[in-house]
Amino acid sequence: MARSSTGFVTALTAGALAVVGFLAYQASASAPADLGAHKSATPAATASKKPKHKDPEALPAASGKGERVVYALSTDRVWLVDGRNRTLSTYEVMPGTVDPAPGKYSVDSRTGSVVGTDGKPIEHVVRFASVNGVAIGFSAAVDGSTPEPDPTKQTGGIRTSRAQGDKMWEFAGIGRQVVVVP
Repeated sequence: MARSSTGFVTALTAGALAVVGFLAYQASASAPADLGAHKSATPAATASKKPKHKDPEALPAASGKGERVVYALSTDRVWLVDGRNRTLSTYEVMPGTVDPAPGKYSVDSRTGSVVGTDGKPIEHVVRFASVNGVAIGFSAAVDGSTPEPDPTKQTGGIRTSRAQGDKMWEFAGIGRQVVVVP
């Protein structure tokens, strides 16, 4: 009896493998040809990721109320907003390699000047979040540069020009609300 059970199990296994193989073939036949292919990030491809708005400087609708800093992940843009929901300043930023999750935060620390994780002297550091031990905050390089971050390092610095860094420093004291939107 043991011999016939083994044959039965072998036949069931072979049948199951045949069905799985057929289903895999059907799935691969209907998949796009470039599925799984590495796509390089060209400037055109990067630009197409950003949502198209009539006015890219318009304050995002779901960004809260009251005095706040609004940071849009999809457009790499910041707004400083007064208590009447008016934009005091808006500008593009260069994000680090680690993004905060969308949500509401508060400025929890500030530093006048320090050396950034990229080794550059930075100023007007306004921190509001931490992701897996990486501090997230706005800052300006003392040399005024806003280079793309090293993709091999985990950095949370959201860089801006020195002039915009000055505005952030004046506006975003400890406790100031920061709203991160997608």
